[in-house]
Amino acid sequence: MSLAIPFKPKPSILPGFGLSLGITLTGLSLIVLIPLAALLLRAASADPNEILELVTSARTLAALRLSFGAAFLAALLNAVFGLMIAWLLVRHEFPGKRLVDAAIDLPFALPTAVAGVALAAIYAPNGWIGGLVAPLGVKIAYTPAGVFIAMVFVGMPFVIRTVQPVLAEAETDVEEAAALLGASRMRIVFTVILPGVMPALLTGFVLAFARAIGEYGSVIFIAGNVPMVSEILPLLIVIRLEQFDYAGAAVIATLMLVVAFVLIAAINALQGWTRHRLGDA
Repeated sequence: MSLAIPFKPKPSILPGFGLSLGITLTGLSLIVLIPLAALLLRAASADPNEILELVTSARTLAALRLSFGAAFLAALLNAVFGLMIAWLLVRHEFPGKRLVDAAIDLPFALPTAVAGVALAAIYAPNGWIGGLVAPLGVKIAYTPAGVFIAMVFVGMPFVIRTVQPVLAEAETDVEEAAALLGASRMRIVFTVILPGVMPALLTGFVLAFARAIGEYGSVIFIAGNVPMVSEILPLLIVIRLEQFDYAGAAVIATLMLVVAFVLIAAINALQGWTRHRLGDA
């Protein structure tokens, strides 16, 4: 006759794991999972034919292309120039450096409506920059170009603040050794610097992309909100809410959530693959 020995879990080195896990799951459920579930249930309550008609309508698809296309291009531009600005702030000293470093956080501090009004005033046909290009037949404000500029404005700090600490901690010995061995500056950038900051750069890209997708306040003032031309998906959601069409707003929000989740998951998979390759190298 054998006696069953009860399983005794191995104690954790760090105390309080169960309590920490419970608090984490509770907070995650209350803040993220339950609201998302409510959104999905609200969207599912709509008539299937209305859902299909709303999702495939020309106005929704045009707003979808503008929102995600402009956000992706803005995140790409932010990745390039954000890396350059972070490099400048970390590796060089120049007059006014602290002022430039502080100005980077302005999109974080400014209310989105204030940022939108400021951008519209600058890029409008009678604004400082818009007035310069207006005689050339170029219109920036109240066009998709204005949407793109607003998304660049709100997303730039995410890339800079993500890459800047990585560059600050990176050792310069390898770069100096590569230069002494005769490597050109471009080769040093692509073979020494970029591999080390690529995971952080992709993280900044994802953050800038996600912020641009959901941006509303700073975009509507400069977009012009012309149907089929410069409307963004968040604006369509607000329009549906003002019409008390909560199911339609939930459907558009769910569409936006699904597309954003797929794209961000793909980018995160690319980021994981990059880290794995760098780890094996």
